[in-house]
Amino acid sequence: MAESARRARGGGGAARRAARTAVSFETARYIERNIPNFEVLTEEALQIIEHNADTVLEEIGVNFPDNPDALALWRDAGADVQGERVRIPRGLARKLCGTAPSTITQVARNRDRDVVIGGKSLVLAPVYGPPFVRDAAGGRRYATMADFEKFVKLGYMSKWLHHSGGTVCEPTDIPVNKRHLDMLHAHMTLSDKPFMGSVTEPSRAQDSVDMCDILFGKDFVQENTVMTSLININSPMTFDDVMMGALKVYAENNQACIISPFIVGGAMAPVSVAGTLTQVLAETLAGIAYSQLVRPGAPVIMGAFVTSIDMNSGAPTFGTPEAAHITYGAGQLARRMNLPYRSAGSFNGSKLPDAQAAYETSNSLNMGLLSGVNFMLHACGWLEGGLVSSFEKFVMDADQLGTLHHLARGIEIDENAQAMDAIREVGPGGHYLGCAHTQNNFREAFWKSDLLDYKPFETWSDEGARDTQALATARVEKMLADYQQPALDLGIREALDAFVAERKAAEPDSFT
Repeated sequence: MAESARRARGGGGAARRAARTAVSFETARYIERNIPNFEVLTEEALQIIEHNADTVLEEIGVNFPDNPDALALWRDAGADVQGERVRIPRGLARKLCGTAPSTITQVARNRDRDVVIGGKSLVLAPVYGPPFVRDAAGGRRYATMADFEKFVKLGYMSKWLHHSGGTVCEPTDIPVNKRHLDMLHAHMTLSDKPFMGSVTEPSRAQDSVDMCDILFGKDFVQENTVMTSLININSPMTFDDVMMGALKVYAENNQACIISPFIVGGAMAPVSVAGTLTQVLAETLAGIAYSQLVRPGAPVIMGAFVTSIDMNSGAPTFGTPEAAHITYGAGQLARRMNLPYRSAGSFNGSKLPDAQAAYETSNSLNMGLLSGVNFMLHACGWLEGGLVSSFEKFVMDADQLGTLHHLARGIEIDENAQAMDAIREVGPGGHYLGCAHTQNNFREAFWKSDLLDYKPFETWSDEGARDTQALATARVEKMLADYQQPALDLGIREALDAFVAERKAAEPDSFT
């Protein structure tokens, strides 16, 4: 009997040890805020900015170059169209925006990982667009498809990241006209989180829809949002035909678009916060209104990518108070339009994942949480002003995203949280380490980094005195070694493979 009990205890200990060391693919649910948004604009200021944005649309107008179909839609809607310039009567754009949904559910192929975008939610997605990558071993170099696949795997395994993203880096070893197929294939097969579609050419947007038809089913795609895509406005106030062509494809197929100005304050918008917010609002009003002309009810997200500029070098700057003011203000404007809001990220201008990167990223992430952002692209991995996707910074940022989850919970005030039993039990001069309340709550009481080092100096020194970048390098290696591909129906996988092969064979390679 004693031997049997010992075996049971030993087996239990072994099971617990195995559980602690087992590979985990847990993903936290998207954030739902229980804290208030931080608002910097008064009601008077909001009304002035809204009035001025309508004035910009009515008197100055916006350009839709090389897009006769868009011009025709605007003319039929009552806009004044002269050449490529569209002047929108006061109130018309806002009225058209009224058919856009206030929240979007993006479906993942693993339905446990569906995300809701809008309201009090915050969905975190990784870096998007850099042509270069960096790691401690290879330094800075052009990105390849192998790099892209590694980032998708890291995103899939990152607990606090809800979304697989889109162009997590630009795989320059694949022809420009074909790389979107490989990127989408990677998101669909190496992860089961939600993902983004291609926007670099309307036909590539259609390829994205067609691949989703294979993955989810054609009827399902028409009735559900399974992709989110980034449509940038060419600020100031120009809506180029490539981006608008991609938007048209997605809107017609009921897929979500982030309609977002790309603004460097002082270069592509006024230097003042109020002036920039006026332009941001005018541009997003026009872009979202156009999506609703294409298909009333098409899902959209109001975006604001805004940074300031160093007036000496001309380089963009990040984590600045001016960017924070604009991000907070744009959040207020988005909520008044009852639309989901995209902004913020792990923005920084540093060349390395160093102190500058950490300071600027921390500022940017926190302003995103407090400004009411619903979809945060670039939440991890961004370096060098968006030119570089960094492996080490990816896992550093992904770890810190856990703090946003815990901050967003707010402060509980139920009986357990009041902890009066613990205060009575310990009394004056005692300590709380062994009290019942601590024992019952310590596992979930505090957020804990899976990366940062909290060990005593002697232990840290004995283990190699590793800095955060070294710890991040080790974590990247471990995560990639532990990666396990999520299951996918063999028939769907073969159909995706065949589609990619057929589309690649249909046209010659182009690297321009």
